[in-house]
Amino acid sequence: MSAAKIHPTAIVDKKAELGDGVEIGPWAFVGPQCKVGAGSMIAARAMLESHVTLGLNVKVGVGSVLGGLPQDLKFKGEETWVEIGDHSTIREYVTVNRGTSESLKTTVGKHSFLMSYVHLAHDCQVGNNVIISNGTQLAGHVTVEDFAGISGLCAVHQFTRIGQHCYIGGCSRIPKDVPPFVRAAGNPIGLYGLNSVGLQRRGFSAEVLGELKKAYRLFFRSALNVSQAMERANKELKPLKEVQALMKFLAESERGATL
Repeated sequence: MSAAKIHPTAIVDKKAELGDGVEIGPWAFVGPQCKVGAGSMIAARAMLESHVTLGLNVKVGVGSVLGGLPQDLKFKGEETWVEIGDHSTIREYVTVNRGTSESLKTTVGKHSFLMSYVHLAHDCQVGNNVIISNGTQLAGHVTVEDFAGISGLCAVHQFTRIGQHCYIGGCSRIPKDVPPFVRAAGNPIGLYGLNSVGLQRRGFSAEVLGELKKAYRLFFRSALNVSQAMERANKELKPLKEVQALMKFLAESERGATL
């Protein structure tokens, strides 16, 4: 066990909990009700305002602010949290606001990477192995599923869902749900096929890729509406878990999916 290394200029609230080997840099601030997991590093001038939980080996970059109050006029001071999973990296000047009474927390999963100037508003739920590039802004209640990649300077509308293993190009405006396994980009945003390169890198089989391509053509490149495409897919496609995940995502979409 090793003691935390706290720079003399840092401020750590007496109610904060620090794990073994935590490092806190110059002029950093760790507020009340904060829990910092073992091996985590908080860089100079970063702030954990309050009610923040960091997992193991989390890195928080210079000037980032985690646990700020939600920018929501309905917020009445409820006890809400920010939770960051193990081995995730938060780079410089990222802001992650606490949740509201809707979900009580804003979360980032394990092994995720938020690059400089990313903003996560209240009640966002970001999954595992997600990469969000510089300057991208997520409004409240956005869900980002595992292994999604969002390029820089994107704007994501509140309550939008970003599907697993999808890739979104830079400077995109995202007002609707983005289905899993696809590539999307633009303003207005559109789909540009499967995220084939990403899926191959992650070891998806040729069989899975083939069925996803068939599903893509049915749902996004045919004259069928979603209900008709769903009926055809149930009859014609193999019931692979990835195909089922795509169909479930589309069936549950409340904002409507990007096409």
